[in-house]
Amino acid sequence: MSEETLTGSPSPATAVEHVDVLIVGAGLSGVGAAYHLRDKCPGLSLAILEARQAIGGTWDLFRYPGVRSDSDMFTLGYKFRPWASARGIAPGGSILQYVRDTARETGVDQLVRFGHKVVKADWSSAESLWFVTVETDEGEKVISCSFVFGNTGYYRYDEGYSPSFPGVERFGGTVIHPQHWPEGFDYSGKKVVVIGSGATAVTLVPAMADTAASVTMLQRSPSYVLSLPSTDPVAATLGRALPKRWAFPIVRWKSIAIASFIYNVSRKRPELVKRILKKQVAAALPKGFDVEKHFSPTYNPWDQRLCLVPNNDLFKAIRKGKADVVTDTIETFTETGIRLTSGQELEADVVVSATGLNLLPVGGIHAHIDGEPIVMNQHLTYKGTMLSGVPNFAFVIGYTNASWTLKAELVDEYVCRLLKYMQDNDFQTVTPVAPPLTGDEAPLIDFNSGYVLRSIENLPKQGTDAPWRLFQNYPKDVKLFRRAAIDDGVLRFDRVPTGTKLGEGRKVSA
Repeated sequence: MSEETLTGSPSPATAVEHVDVLIVGAGLSGVGAAYHLRDKCPGLSLAILEARQAIGGTWDLFRYPGVRSDSDMFTLGYKFRPWASARGIAPGGSILQYVRDTARETGVDQLVRFGHKVVKADWSSAESLWFVTVETDEGEKVISCSFVFGNTGYYRYDEGYSPSFPGVERFGGTVIHPQHWPEGFDYSGKKVVVIGSGATAVTLVPAMADTAASVTMLQRSPSYVLSLPSTDPVAATLGRALPKRWAFPIVRWKSIAIASFIYNVSRKRPELVKRILKKQVAAALPKGFDVEKHFSPTYNPWDQRLCLVPNNDLFKAIRKGKADVVTDTIETFTETGIRLTSGQELEADVVVSATGLNLLPVGGIHAHIDGEPIVMNQHLTYKGTMLSGVPNFAFVIGYTNASWTLKAELVDEYVCRLLKYMQDNDFQTVTPVAPPLTGDEAPLIDFNSGYVLRSIENLPKQGTDAPWRLFQNYPKDVKLFRRAAIDDGVLRFDRVPTGTKLGEGRKVSA
């Protein structure tokens, strides 16, 4: 949603179709949302609008070498369709197939409208409807709906973040952003420099090391890394000993408990966790490697997300002499590589700019209420999934300290409970009503990663107390989303005599 004001708001007469719930996005979140809505709210009509031509979202977009999950698949996978492999850290292609198989097996794939990019959404209080403008190959069209459910993630798909590098125009090699990896790109025998120190960089370096002549990870500052086996030994053992329906919940809750424990200890005893992480790294690297310089960040663990290193692959590449880490800043690109502030020069044929994402909340949709633009940073988030003052709208933002899907499925279940409550009580609209502001509000994503800090002014805010404050705690959120009363005194429910009721999904004449 954007603060830009667009004229020419559509009217009811311009809508060519009406559905009860419109899901935006057919990635991991959108497929899950559609499954839950069909399962728990079978009387509602719905459609999924997907701007691209394929199901999969992130996992269809990212094609760089070694792309994989940065959360275990027992929690990143769906609760309703358990991840079947003991391999908890999975390659991107396997995850993409899993999402597509889930969509096909549940019939969700039949609900997807490909090449449908949502560009504008206009709420009419008189009609109690959203009028959603969609760009297609055949031109623009308008679809009306009672409820919009955003499952677009939080970053911009068509453009990754690329800082302005001095002298890059004279570099004689190839510069690539991982978000736009060229199909079939051959880097064999080439000198590669990967700029960055986050999850993408620590994935790319070992994946390219065996084929490239050399791979150097060039970082301005280090990140914390945690080495884990890609195959979960508990999952492997229980998978052999128990039926899947018993083994999966045990493994899932084990993963939730371990992730929560690591996060909580990191927040309460950061110096202890620092020592443990550095000790693990030092044990995996060659003797004498400067761990303090290259793997000791200035921030505390979980101020930014921990980077996973499955099976010590990054450290193995360094030990074999296939990869290296340089911590420095860029003075300028040259014709043959990069000259650093220290004076060191890195020769390169290929430079990969693993420099992060551009945030784009709710897919960058321009939205209005009765002609007034919705400005994201002027709204509080209710339970991290609705916006104060914005009727009949929800969105999914996953956890920053755990897997995305854990939070997404709680939101899905909550939205289903909410819609059923509205149907049962003959309400057409629901709107979170914000408390008075105190000045202590924080951004929705309260994280100091670069991609968040660059866009912090455009994000909605969270308040000081629940349900306006995020817990980042799965057990607490289970109570908040699954068990708390729907009518909690914070949501305002309305009956609109002229409005459209949920469950009245219908065709509308053009």
